[in-house]
Amino acid sequence: MHRSVKSAARSAEGSSALRVLARGGYVASGLIHIIVGVLAIAVAWSGHGESDQAGALTAIASAPLGFAALWALALLLWALGVYHGIHGVALRIDGRMRRWGRRVAEWGQAVLFLAMGVIAAAVALGARPDPDQSAQEASRSLLTVPAGPLLLAAIGIAIGIGGVVWVVMGFRRSFHARVTLPAGTSGHAISALGAVGFVAKGAALLVVGALFVIAALRADPNSAGGLDAAIESIRELPFGPVLVTAVGAGFLAYGVFCGFRARYADL
Repeated sequence: MHRSVKSAARSAEGSSALRVLARGGYVASGLIHIIVGVLAIAVAWSGHGESDQAGALTAIASAPLGFAALWALALLLWALGVYHGIHGVALRIDGRMRRWGRRVAEWGQAVLFLAMGVIAAAVALGARPDPDQSAQEASRSLLTVPAGPLLLAAIGIAIGIGGVVWVVMGFRRSFHARVTLPAGTSGHAISALGAVGFVAKGAALLVVGALFVIAALRADPNSAGGLDAAIESIRELPFGPVLVTAVGAGFLAYGVFCGFRARYADL
């Protein structure tokens, strides 16, 4: 990568304003995850409702000053996405393979946070996105082209692998490499929140990936879905409400962890 590009990225990365906004982005992400967790627990026992990020943002939109809150969330999430994108360019890591692996990870997070910001802005403007319907429509389009089922299955497997990565990060607590937690009981408690949250998100991603694979095997686009469909699938299992409650509690834990991450992340 050209030295002038790296130099510009490192200069931008050092901006105190961008770092403050990026930390605010973690708070915004945490708030969304907390609401998703609450919605998931409610769905576990009521059997209806949205339990994904779109549902969380819609809930915010219905609150007093929800319009302003959504735009604030969008701006903070965009700032965090921009920071991760810049950080991916500015990385100082020995070893070409390792460096590019970290860059891809940082740019993946950048895309994720930028997309979350776009959804928040869309809801602020009155849109009501339906991730499950979008997943089904995309699956339907793929199934109509040659090798489409294979591609759809590959997407599901990739999402599942992402879920495994999240679960492993939770068990190994490898997220410690990106944060500097305080010593003592408080640091251990924050670490435990992160571990539970990473495992819960990973489990949810595994189910989402499985839904795409099932859609490919059955050639049935209606089998695909996002987080909301994954929660509903878990709820249909034996002891489903209890399992969904556990997943919801995990999202709550991850949301609280994000709040601490805003304070302790190594930016």
